[in-house]
Amino acid sequence: MLSFVYDALPSRVIFGAGCLDKLPEEIDRLGASKALVLSTPQQRETAAGIATRLGSRAAGLFDRAAMHVPIEIAHAAREEAGRVGADCCVAVGGGSTTGLAKAIALTSPLPILAIPTSYAGSEMTPIWGLTQEGRKTTGRDTRVLPKVVLYDPTLTLSLPPAFSATSGINAIAHCVEALYAKDANPVISMLAEEGIRALAASLAVIVQDPGNLEARSEALYGSWLGGIALGSVGMALHHKLCHTLGGSFNLPHAETHTVILPHAAAYNASAAPETMLRAARALAAESAGAGLYDLAARLSAPLSLRAIGLHETDLDRAADLAVQNPYYNPRPVTREGVRVLLQNAFDGRRPS
Repeated sequence: MLSFVYDALPSRVIFGAGCLDKLPEEIDRLGASKALVLSTPQQRETAAGIATRLGSRAAGLFDRAAMHVPIEIAHAAREEAGRVGADCCVAVGGGSTTGLAKAIALTSPLPILAIPTSYAGSEMTPIWGLTQEGRKTTGRDTRVLPKVVLYDPTLTLSLPPAFSATSGINAIAHCVEALYAKDANPVISMLAEEGIRALAASLAVIVQDPGNLEARSEALYGSWLGGIALGSVGMALHHKLCHTLGGSFNLPHAETHTVILPHAAAYNASAAPETMLRAARALAAESAGAGLYDLAARLSAPLSLRAIGLHETDLDRAADLAVQNPYYNPRPVTREGVRVLLQNAFDGRRPS
């Protein structure tokens, strides 16, 4: 008998090429007038251009966002928001920048307007994360959910094909885990399957033709669906492993998701066979694990933890950390099982 709970998250989404032009009126619509624009150092030029567009509505620019939101940078950004008298934040970039905006919103009433330039999906979730002394802590709080998200695919045209691939597979990870989440429901499962399909199809085009705006739009659409999925239901083993590897070993976020996802899907296949069949169908593959691995290979994305900087001597500690305070998972999480998964991911073995 079908039974579920579905909580819809409140957010305003504006999607389409050129929609960035609507940013000033969206700030006005929130009743704000002094925006602190946030970015990584690498995206300062883009953020500065947006601050220029805002004119008197821009209170300042903070360009120190970093992966996994180090607590020291979060403190500095909060202080800067107070110093310039900001009454909202405009996050320009991917998950690192959106995560920094969330760290500000977690301790203040400042609303967030997010302008994604990657396929991270964080902009659609109430999930925050902070890293302190080598440990990444995550939580869920509706205060950090962006009030407005402007998806302008023209801002993703400059994403290099390699990062487009890993960022897109990161978004696919949100969809895959939503299918077997503890609180999965028919609405989110439908969106998650469509997200996998849209991303897998569009990423294959983007790596060959990075300037294809139609494919960029389709990928951004898929990442939006992945963000909804991630924000609406719980996470499982895959995200626990990625948070552990990223927060404790400083591995690159999207690349870590890319490497771990096929192995996490294979780990859970026997415990969630129907949902993994849905993922395989969206990938046009025989199995989810192999299909995800083959997709990464076709996109020339990294296939092993070794390739993205983890040392084999770190695997035991990673396994120990990953089984502490475990997330819900359809298959029981054991230290032995996780250690085998990590070894397979380290070696870059194709799941069978």
